[in-house]
Amino acid sequence: MSEGDPVTARAGGTVGAIDASVWDECAGDANPFVSHAFLSILEESGSVGERTGWAPLPVTVGSDDHIAAVAPVYVKSHSQGEYVFDHSWADAWERAGGRYYPKVQLAAPFTPVPGPRLLTRDPGYAPALIAAIEAVTANNRLSSAHATFIAPEEVAIFEDAGWLIREGSQFHWQNEGYGDFDDFLTDLASRKRKAIRKERRRAVEGLRIEHITGSDLTEAHWDIFWDFYQDTGMRKWGRPYLTRPFFSLLGERMAEKTLLILAYRGDTPVAGALNLIGADTLYGRYWGCLEDVPFLHFELCYYQAIDAAIERGLKTVEAGAQGEHKLARGYRPVPTWSAHYFPDAGFRDAVANYLQAERAAVERDIKFLGEMGPFRKGGGL
Repeated sequence: MSEGDPVTARAGGTVGAIDASVWDECAGDANPFVSHAFLSILEESGSVGERTGWAPLPVTVGSDDHIAAVAPVYVKSHSQGEYVFDHSWADAWERAGGRYYPKVQLAAPFTPVPGPRLLTRDPGYAPALIAAIEAVTANNRLSSAHATFIAPEEVAIFEDAGWLIREGSQFHWQNEGYGDFDDFLTDLASRKRKAIRKERRRAVEGLRIEHITGSDLTEAHWDIFWDFYQDTGMRKWGRPYLTRPFFSLLGERMAEKTLLILAYRGDTPVAGALNLIGADTLYGRYWGCLEDVPFLHFELCYYQAIDAAIERGLKTVEAGAQGEHKLARGYRPVPTWSAHYFPDAGFRDAVANYLQAERAAVERDIKFLGEMGPFRKGGGL
C-alpha cells in the first residue's frame, strides 16, 4: 500500500458471505482460528449470531474490486466467551450512567488463542482496519472496542493508533527439538520426572488412548465428544457456547487440522480432548469426561498433546487459558496481549491507570512462576 492510495472500508454481513480464497489470502494458513473455514463454521452452526450475543460484523479494507485486509469483528451484547475479563469496566461505566453494551469485539470467538487479528495481504493496510473499527464504534455511539489475544507483532500497531494495551498470561509448552516424551523429561528435575511418569501410569491404567484425525473422524466420534463437551460446559459455564452442528462441520471442512484424543475403557469412551493443528502449534481447545479418573485430564490435555506435537515436529503446545497446574507439567508462563479503544477520554484515562498497575502485577507473576518451573537448572530454555 502506498501513501495516498484510496481505500474503501466496509463493515457488515458475515464472514461466510466473503469469498473464502480472498479471506484466507489475508489471514494466511498458520492459525486455524482466523481461517474462513473456522469463522464461517461458527456462523453456519449457529454458535455465533444475533441471538448468541455475537453478531458478526466483519470489516474489509481495499479498493472496490480488491479486498486487501479483513478483520473478524463482532458486536457483543455481553462479555462471555472472551477470556479477557472486562466486567469491572462494564460495571463502572454503567454505574456512571453509561451503556457499556453493545460493544465491538475483534476476536476469534470462544478462543483464547493468540494470533493475528488484523488480517492483511500488505501490513500497510493494518492502520486502515483499525480506523474502520474505531469509526464503527464512534459512529454508533458504542462504549468501546476490544481486540483480544492479538499477535505480539500487532501490539505496536495498536499502540501507535492510541489503543490501550493489556497484558495477560498463559502457559505454553515449547519443543526444544525433542525426539520423544522421555527426551523432554530429561530437561526436568529428577523429582518432577518421577512425578510425571507416575501420573501418566495412573491416568491410563485400564484405558486405551486413540488419536483420531483427518478422514478417520466420523459422526460417531462427534456424538461421543458432544457428550463430553456438554458435560464440561454445563459444569463450568452453565451453557456450552458451541452447537452440535459445529462439530460436524469441523469434521467436514477442517478434518486435517483437527486432532481428537479419546480414552476408552474397553469399548466405552470415557474422556476426550479436542485439538486444532496450526502451522507450528498444537492448540488444545476442549475437554470432557464421563468418568472421574485421577490425572486423566493432565494425560489427555497436556501429555498426549506433547506427544502429538513432538511426533508432528510442532514447536509449541497451547493448552488454553489460565491453569497454574500446567506449570508442573512443563508448560511455561508467557505473556498475552489485548488492545482496547474507548472514545470517551475520561473513561480511557481511568482504564489506562488500571492497566498500568495490572501489567506490573502480571509481569511479576510471569517472572515468579517462570522461576518455579520443573526444569532442572541449566535445562530447557
